[in-house]
Amino acid sequence: MQEIERKFLVVSEDFKNEAFKNFRIKQGFLNTHPERTVRLRITGDKAFLTIKGKSSKNGLSRFEWEKEIDIDEAEALFELCEPGIIEKTRYLVKAGDFVFEIDEFYGENEGLKVAEIELNKETDTFEKPQWLGREVTGEIKYYNSQLSKKPYKNW
Repeated sequence: MQEIERKFLVVSEDFKNEAFKNFRIKQGFLNTHPERTVRLRITGDKAFLTIKGKSSKNGLSRFEWEKEIDIDEAEALFELCEPGIIEKTRYLVKAGDFVFEIDEFYGENEGLKVAEIELNKETDTFEKPQWLGREVTGEIKYYNSQLSKKPYKNW
């Protein structure tokens, strides 16, 4: 399946008042090679194994495969993850026909807030809320796989 998304920095806390849902996420990476990443994620009482391919030249799209796995298996697999477990709260905010996912990071990435919007096609247009800052689509340092290696606090 092809994933098409754009990524932005977040410039204020106002998105929290607009969120219709939020939840904690713990994730680690079994592989962070630039050609492919293998991510392990626990969200509430569900766990997922996700494989992502290399991004397109413009950074907008890449292959993504995801499978729900048993939470006990996920906890065991965290022992095999590369160093740099990521913890964050994800907020969901409706914007017209789309939903922004805003991640507020903790730990080594404390202070970083990134919004992503998944599109149906690269040319889709969408409403840009006031709290949306500079676009960072395709900037590899903002990928979670890279934040696990080179955390925001060390920039």
